[in-house]
Amino acid sequence: MIDPPLEASVALADCRLLAPVTPSKVVAIGRNYAAHAAELGNKVPKRPLIFLKAPSSVCGPGDTILVPPDSDRVEHEAELGVVIGTRCRHVDPADFADVVAGYTIVLDVTARDLQRSDGQFARGKGFDTFCPIGPWMETELDPFDVEVSCEVSGAPRQRGRTTAMIFDVPTLIATVSRVMTLHPGDVIATGTPEGVGPLVDGDVVVATVEGIGALSCPVKDDGQVPEREPPISQAR
Repeated sequence: MIDPPLEASVALADCRLLAPVTPSKVVAIGRNYAAHAAELGNKVPKRPLIFLKAPSSVCGPGDTILVPPDSDRVEHEAELGVVIGTRCRHVDPADFADVVAGYTIVLDVTARDLQRSDGQFARGKGFDTFCPIGPWMETELDPFDVEVSCEVSGAPRQRGRTTAMIFDVPTLIATVSRVMTLHPGDVIATGTPEGVGPLVDGDVVVATVEGIGALSCPVKDDGQVPEREPPISQAR
């Protein structure tokens, strides 16, 4: 089979879209909408609350979100994602646009019960398939005022605007880049509006960001792992 020339057009229906980037890290921001912080009984942070999602959790549009047997409460969080375009550190907020390649949609899937029991985010946010990104990257977008929404199996769950973010995109880039070097393809997930809720086997979750499009993924129980966690040996 001969590959088509690079300038050839292919119908979207004939393609399988992958995640538009392969990030070295996904930097996520917690509690960046006051109403979302309140719905989980949390205080609004005084500075951006930074955590990381494992690169191995990234998947693409249409990929299946697997619900692990370790968790009894897996939830959706629809977010605007910022894609970094150049290696950078200590970015001035006024220069944020110089380091942004574009914007995309991120589903920050969360095992809420594990997040709460662990007291930190790594396990609850880090399972394989817990970070769908897509469906593509938009290079022309005003990140300061777009709607972020989510529906599950046709039922509306989340709806908010980035005007309600506690810390805006320039502040997030400046804060994160003060901590760690950002590389091309890295993604900053900017936080989620209120309305997070459960995902169960058979659901279809659709996250939408105005000006970008919709990211849709089916949900399925993960039957490829044991039903019980392995016993934990205590250090002596």
